[in-house]
Amino acid sequence: MASFVEDLWSSIFTPGPTPTLLIATNVAFAALQAIFFALLLATYSLHFVALSIISGGLWYSINWFAAEVKLAQQAQEAEKEKEKLEKPRLPDTDSETETEAVKEVKATVTGSSTHLHPEGDSKKRPTTGGDGSGYGSTDSEWEKVDDQ
Repeated sequence: MASFVEDLWSSIFTPGPTPTLLIATNVAFAALQAIFFALLLATYSLHFVALSIISGGLWYSINWFAAEVKLAQQAQEAEKEKEKLEKPRLPDTDSETETEAVKEVKATVTGSSTHLHPEGDSKKRPTTGGDGSGYGSTDSEWEKVDDQ
């Protein structure tokens, strides 16, 4: 029982439907259906029939969705394997890789906006003379007021 609870706790942080999480979900919905049936027998209220139907539909849809996610994951894994087999192996060379070719980006923060400039890029955009967001107040305007 303790290992099931530990598996359930770790499955919460695992993407996708795990078997432990599906078991816990199915047990909870089965218990809910049993409670609705007991309440129906105790009160003869048709509300519990309606709630049972709604709960059963949700139970079915959760299991259907989990099965679809599992199929999508299997298809994705098969596609990765297919790409891995089709991709030719290149010998290791000392040539530049994509990550080495990426230029560093320098961030310039002015007022209320941030501008990104690749390092070594001497081109600068002309300023429009104001904040282009349509928002009238900036921190620099408050500094101007404080200076006066």
